[in-house]
Amino acid sequence: MGIKNIPKKKSALVRALRKFFEHRALWMYFLLDEAKKKGLSGDDFAPQAIRRCGIYHGGAAANKGASSSLRTLKRKLFKFPGKWIFEMKFLRCTDDVFDVDFHYCPLVNAWQMQGCSDSDISAMCDFAMCGDRGIAEAFGCELDLPKTIARGDDRCSIRFKRKK
Repeated sequence: MGIKNIPKKKSALVRALRKFFEHRALWMYFLLDEAKKKGLSGDDFAPQAIRRCGIYHGGAAANKGASSSLRTLKRKLFKFPGKWIFEMKFLRCTDDVFDVDFHYCPLVNAWQMQGCSDSDISAMCDFAMCGDRGIAEAFGCELDLPKTIARGDDRCSIRFKRKK
């Protein structure tokens, strides 16, 4: 597969902010690793738990904005520090469509530093994206991920689209 995840932004502030996301990725890695040692599969609990977290955060953002518009989603959950951390490029944002590309992922970086295989990184990424799927659900949308860094693509293409 050959995951390539090389940051372009390397300021001390951005590196420090990325550490918070790397820490979150380590929590996930260690929880899944301990579950595996006990004979549990992450597939049995991680997607549901992480999706619940996404629904919680998405619902809070939608309710604070009193709108399920994807413009509200962008404004509430895709703030400026995140734009730096994930090297985001906003492509389109309407009430019903929000397209954003991430060109760097600190979660993938943390998993690579732990020596995880590309296939394990891809699986953990899919679990992590259940949070974004939950956010999409809270906004009455679907989430499409045509590309992800964890699958060896050059970016994560994140596409929120209103359900019809």
